[in-house]
Amino acid sequence: MSTTPLHRLYFHYSELPFSLRILYTAALCILGMGYIFGMLYLFHTYSGRDGNARNLSYQDLVIAYSGSGKGSRLESALRGPMSSMLPADEAGALVTWAQQGADRNTYETFIRPTIDKRCMVCHDGSNPHLANLSGYDNIKKVTEQDTGTDIFTLVRVSHIHLFGMTFIFFVLGTVFSHAYVRPLWIKYLLVGLPFLCLAVDISSWYMVKVYHPFAFVTMGAGAIQGLCFAAMWFVSVYQMWFSGTPEAVAKRHGLKDILVG
Repeated sequence: MSTTPLHRLYFHYSELPFSLRILYTAALCILGMGYIFGMLYLFHTYSGRDGNARNLSYQDLVIAYSGSGKGSRLESALRGPMSSMLPADEAGALVTWAQQGADRNTYETFIRPTIDKRCMVCHDGSNPHLANLSGYDNIKKVTEQDTGTDIFTLVRVSHIHLFGMTFIFFVLGTVFSHAYVRPLWIKYLLVGLPFLCLAVDISSWYMVKVYHPFAFVTMGAGAIQGLCFAAMWFVSVYQMWFSGTPEAVAKRHGLKDILVG
């Protein structure tokens, strides 16, 4: 057993009021649900850009951040994540129109009815995270060569992601700080590493535009964040409700068991 003394301000879950443990558990459950839905959203958003919708690949991230290097954003979307949103014949007509120069007359005659029917429910301009396809001038922009996510969009998503993920890992780390983990360096690593990976993850989005292999950094940093989240979540819940009072904590009180209220 480790002889590392307990910090005077450290309190194990067994020393916390029952009400506080309920609060922590409720927060963990909601954060866990949110993280799972976030992963599903990321998969839906980025997978399939390389033509294989079954998994999220290195090439998917390269195309998302630096573009496909060929075709247009519209074509990349219709052949990737949006491929299931339109019948094949309608999607093919849109791609052909974009490849042939996206002229206004054809848009007004044949393309606009398809866009209005299939796309405007989501792409009406009300959601800043989705391309605005209302009107010829807006859709003309997405028929230009695919160069990936533009810098302004990356900046906008970056600050949202940084604020949101910092809040999530701050709350999770605060709850996890009550866990009894030895050796201590493992606990320190689990608390601090997600923040480092978050900074690396966001930075790599921009670097992929310059050097494609940085997509591996994006994937690695995201995976490490997920592993840290899972480790802190499960250890916290287990020690809060299923494990006994650590011996070192009990000895501090001169008790074998600690009563909580």
